[in-house]
Amino acid sequence: MKILGIGNAIVDVLCKVSDEFLIQNSLTKSTMKLVDEDEFKKLLSSLKIEETISGGSVANSVVGLSQLGNKVGFIGKINNDDLGEKYEEGLKKENVEYLYKKKAEPIPTGSCLILITPDSERTMCTYLGTAGKINDNDVDDKRIKNAEIIFLEGYLWDEGDPKKAFDKAIKYSNKVAMSLSDLFCVERHKPHFLDLVKNKLDIVFANEQEILSLTGVSSFKEIISFSKQIKKNIIITRGEKGAVSINGNEVVECEAHKNLEIKDLTGAGDLFAAGYLHGIINKLSTKESLEKGTELSSKIIQKIGARI
Repeated sequence: MKILGIGNAIVDVLCKVSDEFLIQNSLTKSTMKLVDEDEFKKLLSSLKIEETISGGSVANSVVGLSQLGNKVGFIGKINNDDLGEKYEEGLKKENVEYLYKKKAEPIPTGSCLILITPDSERTMCTYLGTAGKINDNDVDDKRIKNAEIIFLEGYLWDEGDPKKAFDKAIKYSNKVAMSLSDLFCVERHKPHFLDLVKNKLDIVFANEQEILSLTGVSSFKEIISFSKQIKKNIIITRGEKGAVSINGNEVVECEAHKNLEIKDLTGAGDLFAAGYLHGIINKLSTKESLEKGTELSSKIIQKIGARI
């Protein structure tokens, strides 16, 4: 297996909303908020569902990699309920090897309410459900050892059982990549994420806002210096400014695509990571890997949802 993703197995529920809806419900645009089951249902009660689809950040990346012809797998915890069935079917349909045997759990399968405002930004309210209960017993060390790269998401990291799953995956991996996922995650777990980035990860995906927060610096020039010092492959997406890969002393930039008809920014980072990782496992140059990531992220933001 080329890439094995480990992440939150979440069913995405997409809805279009006004900016007023975000204000009325005290939601911060473009961020992710963790909610309980009651709050999730309350928010959803007044909305019209546009689409329901298997999601989760790393799962979206893994599907993108599969669509490019790569052999990939995914580990994520679901319940043996209707949403869990839908989730598993969604991955299998995309030729992703799903390496988790679902069973009856006391908590339902996780779901994420993706609220799309008229400016195409997405604001997420996530009820983790059983996805957030993943532990080291759910991670098979033999599967980890047999994968070229393990891909983790910041959304999944948390104290307790999820951390044990992370630690086991990192311990047995040949090479490990991780997405910082969201500013919310970075600010919530900053010391832990900084330790991961400096000492345990080989490849890190972040947007500019996330990496600035993580490092505590104020300029992009300082981010490049930080990345060179730790000698890891740090890939940073910068919106209209394009993307940058810093790998040791090598700094490679790629321009963003222009004049796109943007409909929904959900999945832009997930598909960018898929394109870049596709480049790595297929021995493309850093520039070509950045271009592949940019190509996929440009495609996904011109449609609703996070799957091409």
